[in-house]
This record gives sequence, C-alpha cells and structure tokens, in this order.
Amino acid sequence: MKILVPCIIACVTVMPPAFAGITPEEIDQAAASVQPQVVEWRRWFHQHPELSNREFKTSARIAEILRGMGLEPRTGIAHTGLVAVIEGGIPGPLVAIRTDIDALPVVEQTGLEFASTARSEYNGQDVGVMHACGHDSHMAMVLGAAKILNDMKAELPGSVMLIFQPAEEGPPAGEDGGASMMLDEGIFEPRMPEAVFGIHVGIGIPGGQFGVKPGPMMAASDRYQITVKGKQTHGARPWDGVDPVVVSAQIILGLQTIVSRQVDVTQAPSIISVGRISGGIRNNVIPDKVEIEGTIRTFDPAMRDYIHQAIERTATSIAASAGAEIEFVLEQGPPSLKNNAELTTRMIPSLERASGHPVVSIQAQTVAEDFAEYGNVTPALFVFLGNWPEDLDASSQPTNHSPYFHMHEPYMERGVKAFTHMVVDYLKPP
Repeated sequence: MKILVPCIIACVTVMPPAFAGITPEEIDQAAASVQPQVVEWRRWFHQHPELSNREFKTSARIAEILRGMGLEPRTGIAHTGLVAVIEGGIPGPLVAIRTDIDALPVVEQTGLEFASTARSEYNGQDVGVMHACGHDSHMAMVLGAAKILNDMKAELPGSVMLIFQPAEEGPPAGEDGGASMMLDEGIFEPRMPEAVFGIHVGIGIPGGQFGVKPGPMMAASDRYQITVKGKQTHGARPWDGVDPVVVSAQIILGLQTIVSRQVDVTQAPSIISVGRISGGIRNNVIPDKVEIEGTIRTFDPAMRDYIHQAIERTATSIAASAGAEIEFVLEQGPPSLKNNAELTTRMIPSLERASGHPVVSIQAQTVAEDFAEYGNVTPALFVFLGNWPEDLDASSQPTNHSPYFHMHEPYMERGVKAFTHMVVDYLKPP
C-alpha cells in the first residue's frame, strides 16, 4: 500500500518497510536438511501400513513425531485422525496442509528392503496390506514441511493446521470415515482455514514435476448395487420362472446408453462401470437373484443427480418388462474435486520453485479423492507429483494401487518444498 504524504514543495511517496520473513532459499536449505528424516519416516510408514479406520499404529507414530516437535496434536478425530496447529509468531491467517494415512488391501511385490509384510482382515478375508497409493510418502512430506514451518514459526505471519486424515480409500462397510467425518467432527469450527493444500504422488505425471488443473480435476465417485429379483427354476424350463441373469445382461447394456445417449457429453465426462456380477450356483439352475455392483464417476453435480435417477429408472423398467423386480442401493462418495482457480494461479510460482520445472497442465482425471470435501467449504488446491525417476516414461510404469507401486524418494524433498513454499507464499503480506 502506498501512503501519499502532502507537502509544500513536492509530494513524497512513503513505502512501508519490506517484509523480512522466511526466504525461499531458507526453505530449500531446510528441506534438504530434513530429507534424510523424511525418508526414514516414509520407510517406517511403508513397513507398517494399516487399512482405513484401523490406522492405530500409524496415528500413534504421527502423534509421537508431532509431540517431538513441541506440538500438541488433537487425536481420535474420525476414529484415527489427527490435527495439530503451528501458531506463527506474527498475526495472520490460518492455512492447512493435509495428508491421508490409510493403506490398501494389496500384497506388496516391489522387492524393496523395507517392503510391507503386514496382513489384516478386509471384508471378512485375510489380506496383505500395502501403501500402494503413496500415502506413506504423503505423510512423510507433510511431517517434513511441519518440521520446517515449526522451526521457523517465529517468522511465520500466520498459522498452519496439519491434517492427518484416515480412510481416504473409503471406510469399511457400515462405518463412517474420511474427510467428511473429520469436517463433521468440527476440525474447522474453531477457525476456518483460508486455504487447504494437498499433494498426491503418481497419476502419470513426469518424474519430479507437479501437475495441476484449475476447476474440476478429479471425479465424484459413487457406488451402486442393483439386486435383480426373479423366480428360480430349472435351466431346461426357463418359462417356469423369471430369469434374473438375462435381465441383468439387459440392464448392464442399458446402463451404457445413459452416458452415451442421455447426458450432454460435451458438457462433462461421465462413466458408469460394472465391477461385479454375482448370481447362481449351478449350470442348470436359473437363480432367483443376481447382484450387479459398480461405480459412477461424474464431474457435474446436476449430471451426477440425473445419472443416479436414470440408473434406477433404467434397471426398474427393464426388469419390469420381464416380470422381475430390482432393489437399488446407492452410496455417494466424495464429490468432484475442484481446485480454486485463483488459488491455483497464485501457487504456480511456488510449485515451480519447488520442482525446478514448469507446472504440467493436466486433463481431468476420472479417479476420485475425498480431499474434495475440504474444497466444498474453503478454497483448496490439490496437485500431483510425479513419483517415478525422470528418465522413465511414467505412462509405462506401475500405477497407483498396483502391488509394484513405489516412490522415488529423492522427489519427496520437492513435495516438502512445495508444501512449505505454498504456505509461506500464501501467508506473506502483499
């Protein structure tokens, strides 16, 4: 702000003193110094993965690390989540950085010396457990940024909320969890952050570079189940019953006409996929019911609502035409993840400083992330960080959720820098 001071001879422009705060060079040096600790944290998390809403050891380890920094984490949020706040030494706004902490029911096959051998129960089955989506790296990068920001808090013109969120991959059947539960339990009620930042590794971005898209970047994700109820009979006499297998086949084909013929494909993409069909026990017995289960991916809220209604209408009508009935169950997941356009533009220089590369402009992704819940209540920015060595073609490497997925650890330093630069650059006075 310029202050114009009137005088008799001439007008003199008096500028306020420059903000002598945390410099980019200090952040970069601190990120290099903390990198060995970040790697150590990541490897511990990788060797001790836990499934959604069961992240007890993970949560305890995070709390231990935060307390070692002199912070006082609030624990037990949304079952196993944590929140801590770094109070800056200079008055200013609150911003937040978030990481997910859960793993997946995947048997690791990376061959890493610190590979997971953990096992747990999932849907009644004994399963291997692995950080196959990079959440181990996310936790380590947030903790690295927390260490830097906490060490420099005397010069920080504002405060930082650290969010360690469980169940990003979805809570177990019949349970609540994830970002929506953390918000329902009031993590933003004392103070609403002006901005929330998140980073996800992988998703096909070139190694060590950041990718982002303003506006809708990831899809809303919903689960549906259609139970087709017919009448059981002998396979040799189908006319004595109502065949739910044939009806199910017709429903599956009918669902595809919703996204191809009933919604405006030029407005936004949408997907209806069938992932499971279950019915029958013998080759010559027509069963009394068949279950169809699948996923819906959308970007536009109105289109999302229409598709929900159209699936039930289509299945009901096709079943009725054959004398069958259906039961329709819909479980709504996270909404479409939308990056705040102004915040995205503002943080591009911070990301480029962190990686040493221009930020990659990406297309919308049909995968989902419940980080979207934070963006529904306050401006949010979620970016991707390429995790494979830059001399490899990321598109030909194992993807997230693969048993071969892992993180090229030197790039975590760039994630730490990105979190820290974004926070400091946002909090700097204009």
